[in-house]
Amino acid sequence: MPALTPENCLNATRQWVEDFVVAHNVCPFAGREVARNSIEYRQLDGNDLEGALLGLVEVCRYLDETPEVETALLVMPDGLDDFDDYLDALALGEALLIDQGYEGIYQLASFHPDYVFEGSVSDGTDEDDPANYTNRAPWPTWHVIREAGLERALVHYTNPEQIPERNMQRMRELGTEQLAQQLAGLRQLAAAGQQPN
Repeated sequence: MPALTPENCLNATRQWVEDFVVAHNVCPFAGREVARNSIEYRQLDGNDLEGALLGLVEVCRYLDETPEVETALLVMPDGLDDFDDYLDALALGEALLIDQGYEGIYQLASFHPDYVFEGSVSDGTDEDDPANYTNRAPWPTWHVIREAGLERALVHYTNPEQIPERNMQRMRELGTEQLAQQLAGLRQLAAAGQQPN
């Protein structure tokens, strides 16, 4: 099987955004950005954490200079497969944003193929709960969000606090088997060098 190329990985990630995030309305604001082509996609090497963190800062600077790009997805198909290692790296990324003066400007949302909500026992979810798929992606991914853009979008959205619960309910309706197949299918197509539909 051919090696996973950045092009194939990022194409599959775009497909995940369109066929999963937008199609299931996981993020009610994503469809607009897909239509506007205002999402930056980049691949980072999760095996090189220092390089990945530098890549995070670089994309923040890119967003500073490119206001027409609303958000960025930083995909790490290599390294950080272990969810706990990924969370450690995420914490470093969040601390770096603060250190670089980006607190209140950008925030990181978190996606991982094995994502499990913290405190899952107390809120009724567990590792096998389909609700975890609200934060699952084909590969470990950092989503860099402009806080000002998010605040503008939320002004026009009724009851935004209900989004997470609504998403969890939708994932439970779809079921783990269907959701797992969808993510696995995107990874397989990308690894085989095929373009998603």
